[in-house]
Amino acid sequence: MAFLKKNMTVIIILLVYLWSCFSILFYRLGEEPPGTKTIRIGHWQLETGVRDAFIEISKDYAKEHPDVKVIQDAIPESVYGQWTSTQLMGGTGPDILEMGMAPSQVLLSYYNRYAVPLTSMASAPNPYNKGTEFEKTPWRQTFKDGMRSGYLTEMQEYMNVPLAMFAVRIFYNKDLLKKLTGSDAVPANYAQFKEACQKIAACKDDSGKSYVPIVGSKYHFGMWEWSMCDVLSYGVMDKADFNRDGYVGNDEMFVAIKTGRMDFYYPPLMSKFKMVGELSRFCQPGFTGLSRDEGVFLFVQQRAVFMTTGTWDSKSLLEQTRGKFEVGLMDFPLPDKSDPEYGSVIRGPRYEQVMSGFPFAIMRNSKHPEVVSDFMLYLSSKEKNEKLNEIIGWIPSVKGTKTDSFLAKFEPRLEGVYGNSNLSLGGETWIKWLQVYSNYQCGKINYDQLVSEFEPFYKEKGLYDFMEQQVDWRRAIVKNEAFITGIWAEAEIAESPRSTDSGWIKYRTQTSRLQVFPEIDRAKKMRLVEKGPELKESVGPYEYSEEVLANVKKRLFEKQEKKGN
Repeated sequence: MAFLKKNMTVIIILLVYLWSCFSILFYRLGEEPPGTKTIRIGHWQLETGVRDAFIEISKDYAKEHPDVKVIQDAIPESVYGQWTSTQLMGGTGPDILEMGMAPSQVLLSYYNRYAVPLTSMASAPNPYNKGTEFEKTPWRQTFKDGMRSGYLTEMQEYMNVPLAMFAVRIFYNKDLLKKLTGSDAVPANYAQFKEACQKIAACKDDSGKSYVPIVGSKYHFGMWEWSMCDVLSYGVMDKADFNRDGYVGNDEMFVAIKTGRMDFYYPPLMSKFKMVGELSRFCQPGFTGLSRDEGVFLFVQQRAVFMTTGTWDSKSLLEQTRGKFEVGLMDFPLPDKSDPEYGSVIRGPRYEQVMSGFPFAIMRNSKHPEVVSDFMLYLSSKEKNEKLNEIIGWIPSVKGTKTDSFLAKFEPRLEGVYGNSNLSLGGETWIKWLQVYSNYQCGKINYDQLVSEFEPFYKEKGLYDFMEQQVDWRRAIVKNEAFITGIWAEAEIAESPRSTDSGWIKYRTQTSRLQVFPEIDRAKKMRLVEKGPELKESVGPYEYSEEVLANVKKRLFEKQEKKGN
C-alpha cells in the first residue's frame, strides 16, 4: 500500500497511456480489418448533405469492391489549413485530400511534394463511363471545364479533380416582390431593377419600419459588386492591359493612372463606382459592418427582397424559408445599350468564370494507390458525379449530367465581358482605399470626394507600394530558378524518349513564363513609370492614336475611290 500511495500518480499516468494505446490500436483495426483496403478522404465541407453523399457513394463502391472501405475526415474550415499541414508533414495524411484553405504558394508546395500528377490518367478514358457517350472520351474532356481548374500551370500537370461547379445568382422573395411592387415580373435590365428597388424602399410595414431592397453585408455586397458592377469596367483594359493577357493587374492599373493614360473619371471605371453607390443606397444602414449571418437573417425574416449567394448556400437557404415564402432565382439585371447612364460603357453580357470546385488530389503516401485512383475515377464518372451532387444539392462538374430544376438556372455563361478594375496595390495604398471606399459605400462622401481624397494619395504613396512589388518580384526569382531547375533535372534523367520530350517542353514553357516574358513586361512598366507622359506612346495597348486613325481613314477612302464608290 505504501508503494501504491507513493507512486499512484505515475501508475495512473501509465495506465491511461496503455489504455490510449490499446484504444488507438483497436480503433485502427476497426477501420481496417484484416483483408480490407481502407482509403481516407479529407475535406472541409460541413454543409448539409456532403458527408451523406460520400457515405452513399462509398456504399455503392463497396458493392463492386467489397474489400475496400472508405472513411472521411470532415474538418472545420477554420483549422483545415493547420490540419492539412500537420497531416502531410507527419506522413499521416488522407489518401484523397481536398486542396485549399492555404495561400497559393503553400498549396503549390503541397502539390509538388505530396500529390500525384494526374496527366496520364486525364488523357485516358474513364472506365466507369462505359456504356455512356463518354466511353471512349479522355477523362479530362468529360468535365464541363475540360478539367482546366485541375490543371496547374506552374507544374504543367493535371493535379486535382473538381467534383462540383458553383455560380452566383440573385435569390429573391417572390411574395414580397409582388406585394411591394405590384408585379411578380423579374426585372429584365438594370433600369427596371433600380425602379423596383425604389418602390420597395418607399414601402413600410404595419409598424412603420422600411423594407430593404438589397441584402447587404461584407459577404453579400461583394458579390453584388463583382457580378453586377465590375462588368462596366471591362473597358479599363483598353488603357491598362500592357502585357495584353486580357486582364488588368494592380500594377498595370497603377501605371495607367500614374502616367496619365487614364484617371478615376475614365467612363468605364467611374460607371462601375457610380453603380456601386446606387446599390449601396438600397442596402440596410451600416451594412459594411454586418456579417453574412446577419444578412441571411434579414432575408429569412422577410425584411429584404433581393439577396446574392451561390449554389453552396441554396439548399440550406431553401430549408430555412420553407413554409414561410417562395424563393425565386434570377440572373443579375445588367444595363442594356439603351440605358441612358451605362449604355455607352456596357460591352456585352456578363462572363462567368467557370467556378469548378470541390477539388481533390491523390496523395503519394497512400498504401493503396491503385484503389485510390480507381475510386477517384468512380467519383467523377457521369452516373456517380450526378448522384453525389444531387444528394448535396450542388451542380455536377461532369458533362451530360442532370441538375436540379432549381439549380439549373445557375449554369454559368461562358461568353461575355468581365471586370477590369484592380486597385489592390497593397501597403498603405490599400488601407487608404478601404477607408475611403467604406465611407463612399455608406454615403458619407460622394464620388468626387472619393477621387479627391484617394487619387493624389494613390499616385504618391502608390509609387512606393509599386516599387515594393518589384523588390518582391526580384526575391521570387530565386524560387523560380529552383523550381525550373527541378523541371530541368526531371527532363535530364527521364527514362523514355517520350517523357524526355515532354520534360523539355515543360522546361522551355516555364523558363519563358517565369523568367523571360515577366522581365520584359516589368522593364516596360518601369520605363512607363520613370518617363511618364513624356513618352510618345501615350495611348493604351488597345487604342489607336489620332494619327493612326487618320491614316486608316485615308487608306479606306482611297480604296473606295479606286472602286468608284
